[in-house]
Amino acid sequence: MDFSILLEYGWVLIVLVALEGLLAADNAVVMAVLVKHLPEREQKKALFYGLLGAFTFRFLSLFVISILVDVWQVQAAGALYLLYISVSHFLKKKKGKKEGGEGHRGDSLWRTVLKIELSDLAFAIDSILAAVAIAVTLPETGWFKVGEIDIGPFSVMLLGGIIGIVIMRFAASAFAKILKKYPDLEAAAFIIVGWVGVKLAVYTLSHPNLALLDRHFPESFAWKSIFWTVLIAIALGGYLFSKRKARTADTES
Repeated sequence: MDFSILLEYGWVLIVLVALEGLLAADNAVVMAVLVKHLPEREQKKALFYGLLGAFTFRFLSLFVISILVDVWQVQAAGALYLLYISVSHFLKKKKGKKEGGEGHRGDSLWRTVLKIELSDLAFAIDSILAAVAIAVTLPETGWFKVGEIDIGPFSVMLLGGIIGIVIMRFAASAFAKILKKYPDLEAAAFIIVGWVGVKLAVYTLSHPNLALLDRHFPESFAWKSIFWTVLIAIALGGYLFSKRKARTADTES
């Protein structure tokens, strides 16, 4: 293979790893929120199965990408599911306060794992579609194909996905520890889950079969700026609120 082609593959891989890292962060936040109610030992189990599911769905998505490109309903279901998780948390919290109880205590280990796998499916499609959009510009090696994709671009997408999973592994554990250390960040975390659901909804609405938004809008600088500005504002606001509440509690005690 020509050296210039190798450089092109290397550059695309770097860009893809950065992209997968950002998408993995979204997935990791959702995982951390879903497992936070579990004991630490079960948290590790749930995260392990969640990461296993994330890898499996991403790997399988590579083989059926030509079909998934047209199935906007899966992304729509993922968006609705994340919005449901966010809204239902606050509704249960409000109901718990009215009844004078602690509200929703959380699901069992396997019910939590099921929830993680459902979110993994939506994120896997989001991740692979983004990877294909980048890797499709690479020159084909002509050696052989895996499904409908040349082995060259396929290898880059697979490697980028694996690196994304590794990033997700450490990010999810870190987010879970942060939520345990700062329990008052819970509200901000669930708002972020809902905001990520909005992000998936934007991708769905820009799908060619719906075309309610311009197909290039999700990749535009304007939308990315809005998404990250709002996400950082939510996280920062939640952190400042939790710190102020902790100081108030220390003063009262």
